[in-house]
Amino acid sequence: MSINFSLQLHPLLMLVGFIIIGGEAIISYKSLPLRKDVKKLIHLVLHAITLVLGILGIYTVFKYHNESGIVHLYSLHSWLGIGIIVLFGIQWLYGFLVFFYPGGSIGLRSESVPWHVVYGLTVFTLAVGNAAIGLLEKLTFLENSGLAKYGSEALLVNFTAVTTILFGAFVILSVLSQSPIEDENNNYTSSSKSISLVP
Repeated sequence: MSINFSLQLHPLLMLVGFIIIGGEAIISYKSLPLRKDVKKLIHLVLHAITLVLGILGIYTVFKYHNESGIVHLYSLHSWLGIGIIVLFGIQWLYGFLVFFYPGGSIGLRSESVPWHVVYGLTVFTLAVGNAAIGLLEKLTFLENSGLAKYGSEALLVNFTAVTTILFGAFVILSVLSQSPIEDENNNYTSSSKSISLVP
């Protein structure tokens, strides 16, 4: 793998993993008209893919820094990135143990749900913000190496950042604007009434 390819792979893995698949994982639990256990499995698997791609994304940037002789963890983007992946990993592990296997008591699960939702949306929001910071950092490096400020590459980076922020906002709004009600058989029965953080 070439040095340049390692550098290009990092934003791709992080955007596809943390933003797109992570956002879809969040939306899937609230929006899919499926049984609760099926939605939970989809949510879990998509977040597992997100975590794997996030770890690979961090690996590629560390590999690039090692091969290029660049120090690690010197920027706000890198500090936040490490923190976000750790928070995400803790959230995923807690969710797996409490909601999936072996599963916590009914009381623990019901008390955990609002915190799981708020914590998850917070980590996702941090990931979206950090992606924008990372794209700004990338654009700064490109401009310092002679890239035209209004060139196609600069516009692509800015467009990607704006699209990322808008997607993140739509994910959060789509979750907060829905309150699916499930009947005793865990079947989806109706859609939004009010803003609710509890699934």
